[in-house]
Amino acid sequence: MLIKRCLSFVAVATFSVSAMAWQPSGKVECVAPSDPGGGWDFTCRSAGNVLQELELVPGTVQTINMAGAGGGVAFAHTVSKRRDDNKLLVAASTATTTRLAQRQFPGMTADMVEWVGALGADYGIIAVSKDSRYQNLNDLMDAVKADPRSVKFAGGSARGGWDHLKVLITANAAGADELPSVPYLSYNNGGEALTQVVGGQVDAFTGDISEATGFMDSGDLRVIAVLADERLPGKFAHIPTAIEQGIEAVGPNWRGFYMPKGASEEAKQYWTRAIDTLYASEQWKQVMTRNGLIPFHPPAGKFDAFVRQQVEEIETISREIGLLK
Repeated sequence: MLIKRCLSFVAVATFSVSAMAWQPSGKVECVAPSDPGGGWDFTCRSAGNVLQELELVPGTVQTINMAGAGGGVAFAHTVSKRRDDNKLLVAASTATTTRLAQRQFPGMTADMVEWVGALGADYGIIAVSKDSRYQNLNDLMDAVKADPRSVKFAGGSARGGWDHLKVLITANAAGADELPSVPYLSYNNGGEALTQVVGGQVDAFTGDISEATGFMDSGDLRVIAVLADERLPGKFAHIPTAIEQGIEAVGPNWRGFYMPKGASEEAKQYWTRAIDTLYASEQWKQVMTRNGLIPFHPPAGKFDAFVRQQVEEIETISREIGLLK
């Protein structure tokens, strides 16, 4: 996928707030298209904290949780009700482009919003509870191959969304048949899905590494595969990749923002440069390290083209594995 060829994107840019023609006043809102917990909520809250710490906003950054339709409620809200709001950011990720690629936001397309920038990439994982009988990815996939209906997966995206897609990509790479028969339970965020897995109601979790750190640290969750080309650094280095277990599955998930298309050009320029500055800061580098994010930040002017191409590529993949006709 396109993101694999773009992970070297790095921009180091700072700017003077006082030099900009427009800057926000008062409260800024960041919409997380999910309930509290999970990747979009993490993006809003973490970035909001650093924006305030760097004094890139004069007031507060308030996270507004707006779950529904795998991000569709927030997308429609932005397009129809906040279309010229200069002080609105909306958390986005590969899950967003997946829903757009599969035409799950009826009547809406990627060009209806302004794509502001990305703040890193978050690799997909497959995880089970500490007491699970599945010791590694091959154990899990062998069960799926023997009976596609026997293993239930839970994720924070809608059915057919990015978390679901990661399961199907992995199962397909493992040689499983009848992919549409593999049970996938959709929750409003990764936190809810993780609770079901840790509690033993569901067999396996599909999501991203940043969503799982709390349950990993507590010992309640065992991550049996990271969907990366190679092992992640630091405290995640013990997690085996799917590839080293003989299953060629990779699933990186960028994290970033879009904003209303009708916002002023000055506001769009401000937020693009603010995200550049945030990404280059030591504070954000610490956030990335703590949460397993890897560098990913397309230069200004190229993020929009990246999003559009990723939508096209995910549409192609979705057709190949039977999610689109």
